[in-house]
Amino acid sequence: MLKVANLTKEFARGDRKVVALAGVSFALGAGQFASVVGKSGSGKSTLLSLLGALDKPTAGRIEVDGQEITAVRDRALATYRRAKIGFVFQGYNLVPNLTALQNVMLPMELAGASRRERRRRAVELLDQVELDGAKQDRRPGRLSGGEEQRVAIARALANRPKVVLADEPTGNLDSQTGKRIVDLLRGLATSEQATILVVTHDMAIAGRTDVTFRLKDGRLVA
Repeated sequence: MLKVANLTKEFARGDRKVVALAGVSFALGAGQFASVVGKSGSGKSTLLSLLGALDKPTAGRIEVDGQEITAVRDRALATYRRAKIGFVFQGYNLVPNLTALQNVMLPMELAGASRRERRRRAVELLDQVELDGAKQDRRPGRLSGGEEQRVAIARALANRPKVVLADEPTGNLDSQTGKRIVDLLRGLATSEQATILVVTHDMAIAGRTDVTFRLKDGRLVA
């Protein structure tokens, strides 16, 4: 479960105060697939940074799986991000000298999982995102953009996060591949019982999610 209450983020720009988010509130359950849409500057990226504990709000609360992360001390935030949050980036951000399988295993190694468990889970996830056996042993440079994004999605789910945050996950893909990636995310939200939140500018993509939030000037308008 993801709960956001009265989330506000302000920045100082010279002698002027800029309000990036203003009193945003919503709740999503386990297994829900949601999207956030809005024009550039509407607050989408700020919201994603706050939910991922990459930045702190000026006011408000964020609760993930019963834990209020806005109250977590700085030293514990890295553990929170590793255990509770998965990130999917538009640019994939895969390690170029590791195979697809090794990329998915990496977060689990950092979390202290055994090699046997890391490999088993990585193979399972890559199978779920429909990257077949031979391609699992390829490095990113030998994969298509859609295949790289599948690896990135599998990696984001490696440590069984409660929340997966996806920043324009179809932005570098053709429309057909993008739709397939969205369908994969929808299926994974259910099978992994994770709350998946996608930031997108594409209304066709947003229309395929369970819930769509629209931001305008830092406020939730729909």
